[in-house]
Amino acid sequence: MSQVTTIGLDIAKNVFHAHGADERGAMVFSRKPTRAKLLNFFAGQPACVVALEACGGAHHCARELETMGHEVRLIPPAYVKPFVKRNKNDAIDAEAICEAAQRPGMRFVAVKTEEQQAAGLVFRTRDLVVRQRTQLINAIRGHLAEYGWVAPQGTANMTLLASLIDEEEMASTLPAAALPMFKLMLDLLAELDNRVATLDREIARRAKEDEAARRLMTIPGTGPIAATAILALAPPVETFRKGRDFAAWLGLTPRQHSTGGKQRIGSIARMGERTIRRLLIIGGSSMVRQASRFGAPAGSWLEKMLARKPRMLVSVALANQMARMVWALLTKAEDYRAPVAVAA
Repeated sequence: MSQVTTIGLDIAKNVFHAHGADERGAMVFSRKPTRAKLLNFFAGQPACVVALEACGGAHHCARELETMGHEVRLIPPAYVKPFVKRNKNDAIDAEAICEAAQRPGMRFVAVKTEEQQAAGLVFRTRDLVVRQRTQLINAIRGHLAEYGWVAPQGTANMTLLASLIDEEEMASTLPAAALPMFKLMLDLLAELDNRVATLDREIARRAKEDEAARRLMTIPGTGPIAATAILALAPPVETFRKGRDFAAWLGLTPRQHSTGGKQRIGSIARMGERTIRRLLIIGGSSMVRQASRFGAPAGSWLEKMLARKPRMLVSVALANQMARMVWALLTKAEDYRAPVAVAA
């Protein structure tokens, strides 16, 4: 019997599926270990390559397998899908993972440590609380509009609405049964504001203590949240050969549908980490807004772009530039240096 060299593991909640193959790619075994017996199953296997899809729970499983001496490779699910044959089940998925891992040009995801995942959890939690706050604000504005109270959009205007509801004269225009509900929602909103502020302070503290985060904050449009998010959520910069590869991983480069030697370039691809991409675009938008209000440096790239392109397009282009700067600064361990304006 041939010795297994690669195992494709399709992970799930309770029942997993393992597909073992030899060095020629021929199947050696196809088994269904349960979660309770998974580690014992791999403890009985010779040290080999174990491939998994980079999904929920994959990093924990990868760390456990690495302690046993196995070489773990995490594959993005989108790269496994082309190897799935016809119908889909656990056995076919495990076989596809095993086959994808054996391709010489396959790209893999770096296994994250527990500390990296914990740092990323700060931003996931903040995003969750911010979404809940936005949902609550929309609910308050929508219900008040039913009684003729129409307020401008924005979190800052909620303070004005809360003060008006507290005034006895204004509150008398609302039904007696509705007033306690509005006060309850405003109390919940205040609590969510405090939680967001607490998380922002925690992120700012981490940014001040980390040398790489302080270096990233020298880039215009990059604050503590974006700097620490990049360090917590992005893979090591050594994974990318150049800054454009990092920008492409973030989905900030144009999507291509070229054929027959004719280039067709569309909108940005929106791949990779959504949180980092969103934060970089927000940073680019702040720079565009500042340039629109106070004017961009004469003869600069930003001034020329704003003169002929829409503001949102310029914001995304700036985010692309910022992504390349991030790669360069982390690779060279240097601070950002503003380009010197060339005299006309």
